[in-house]
Amino acid sequence: MNKRFRPVTVLMLAIFIIFGNNSQAGTIKIIDSTNRTVILKAPARRIVSLAPHLTEMLFSAKAGKYIVGTVHYSDYPLEAKKIPQVGGYHQLDLEKIYALQPDLIVAWAGGNEKHEVQMLMDLDIPVFISDPHRVVDIVTEIETLSKLTATDKQTAPLLKKLHKRWNSLATYSTRTPKLRVFYQLWNSPIMTINREHIINDVIRQCGGVNPFGDLPILIPRISKESVIEANPDVIIASGMSEERPDWLKKWENWNQLTAVKTNHLFFIPPDIIQRQSSRILEGAEMLCNMLEKARHDVTKQ
Repeated sequence: MNKRFRPVTVLMLAIFIIFGNNSQAGTIKIIDSTNRTVILKAPARRIVSLAPHLTEMLFSAKAGKYIVGTVHYSDYPLEAKKIPQVGGYHQLDLEKIYALQPDLIVAWAGGNEKHEVQMLMDLDIPVFISDPHRVVDIVTEIETLSKLTATDKQTAPLLKKLHKRWNSLATYSTRTPKLRVFYQLWNSPIMTINREHIINDVIRQCGGVNPFGDLPILIPRISKESVIEANPDVIIASGMSEERPDWLKKWENWNQLTAVKTNHLFFIPPDIIQRQSSRILEGAEMLCNMLEKARHDVTKQ
């Protein structure tokens, strides 16, 4: 028997299906990222978040106090560390989720296992699926989560601020020259992003061009030779920690690269650029400033 999914009793199933806070009248209907209609009989008050960035988005939506379960690496804000965990985003403990009696589950289309999410749906637990590919999608989904939790009045000032910060960066998108930006997620193997990735949206907003944007895979593996052939003006690395990765410096061995000649090897902490949360605005502002410096250096030559 699968230890992560032991059968539950008919009584428990009934509890899960009817569970909810019925003290607040009014049915809530929302369309999620997969075009599914999510229906709640009342604002969500027991939420399980199935990805770290979704936990952040719920806190941004002023709904952090309603989260009863999260997954590994849900470490921001600090209050998120105190919430019970139900496994990893790609390996859930379904029994723990059931025991928490959620009235809403927030899932990640790009990370959670489809069959596990489907098993939760089969129990008639409302599941909202998130799949942002642009920065404005993050803002929109924070707004949607605030509607699912009836915190929209509290969230309105933040949403206005986020839109303003993102729109203020639009001036960079028209700057010239357009810089070729190689964004490196990992070193061994070398991994980058295509134009469907949310980081590409940031690069575009900052006036950069992704030389690997046309590749068919969201996170493609590429060769060192393909980077040399692309000859980026800027190389930006992230990695997995808050420290500048050692492998970024290794590009200095290929001094024929424009990015190396001009010393345009930059680092952005992954949590503020790779997580699909409101903190991506911090990473976007940092990236725009990096490209502005590089653009200034190029025009001086």
